[in-house]
Amino acid sequence: MADALRPDDLLPLPTAAFHILVALADGERHGYAIMQDISERTGGSIRMSPGTLYGAISRLLEQGLISELPGHDDRRRSYRITAFGRAVAAAEAKRMSELLRQARATGLVPKLKESK
Repeated sequence: MADALRPDDLLPLPTAAFHILVALADGERHGYAIMQDISERTGGSIRMSPGTLYGAISRLLEQGLISELPGHDDRRRSYRITAFGRAVAAAEAKRMSELLRQARATGLVPKLKESK
């Protein structure tokens, strides 16, 4: 039997998957609410189509990163992030933060102004 997956084993996450995990990090949501949250958090720059959303949700369910809430209407399924999903999202955020640090160090991205 294969060893259990570690959060880093799933990195880098597809962009859609990361946005869905972020949307679920502060509470359970149904699909349309996930799409709305992503659009709001990104200032409308990312508008996920239903096909992209539900394809990503299917993969996240298979990987155990999210779970479907039982007993909900089939037309409006709700999802929540799992403990493993939270760990994977945190590992991805850390990975992206390190990439941003490297980009700043090379001058590719402006350095943050230090607060007084």
